Amino acid sequence: MRKSVCFFILLALTIGSTASAQPMKSLFNGKNLKNWDIFIGTALKGFDDLKLKATPESTFSVVEKDGEKLIRVSGDVNASLATKKEYENYHLRLEYRWGEAVYTSRNSGLLYHSYGPFGAGIGTWMSSIELQLMHENLGDAYMMADTYAEISVSEVGQNKVFDKAGKSLAFGNDQNGGKMARKQQHAEKPLGEWNVVDLYCLGNTAIHVVNGVKVMECRNTGKLGNGTVVPLSKGKIQLQSEGGEFFIRNIQLEKINRLPSN
Repeated sequence: MRKSVCFFILLALTIGSTASAQPMKSLFNGKNLKNWDIFIGTALKGFDDLKLKATPESTFSVVEKDGEKLIRVSGDVNASLATKKEYENYHLRLEYRWGEAVYTSRNSGLLYHSYGPFGAGIGTWMSSIELQLMHENLGDAYMMADTYAEISVSEVGQNKVFDKAGKSLAFGNDQNGGKMARKQQHAEKPLGEWNVVDLYCLGNTAIHVVNGVKVMECRNTGKLGNGTVVPLSKGKIQLQSEGGEFFIRNIQLEKINRLPSN
């Protein structure tokens, strides 16, 4: 607990020094989703009928709750909400909470360094690295399609759990770590409360922070091709519809030139 508190204090102290002098830019204009692309992908298992009914407008929409404009993600079909622009060397802050509707599970992800066509990952998403938003797994890292990262981990049962002092493994297709690394600790808020997720990407390093607690660090991020790893340090940002309704009230981004102390 003391370690978590210390990191939160350091995070607060270093955000100013890592960021540019410009204020954080909101990726949500508070009115509509015109600056985003939407792709409807595959059906959820057992919900083929909902896939047939799904539209971009029904899957991702802007609603008002308690006087706030929010992005509503239906969760009733696999789909992507993607920025039109690519980003690199940034700090992104996302605030979200789960809704009432659950189809398969309360599952979603913040996908960064996204590139290539929709559908490359699980028939729906671009190749990307996932900061897992799934309930009870918030902060995990998953290599979507052809992405790659090196993560220091300890083995806990069948899981490879982020541990800065652990063994460095490669994650991605046919790598010795597999495709997913688990978060170091649970920092998710109870259902119904807002979670604050901070993603720091600088060069080929990415750090996942959940409610002020660092839970994951990916190094040497890249994409796999012909047996080699090509460095990957930028890309579009995607949000997933993937099984459960949720709401976003804030998604902001700022340029950085340093990572937070840890």
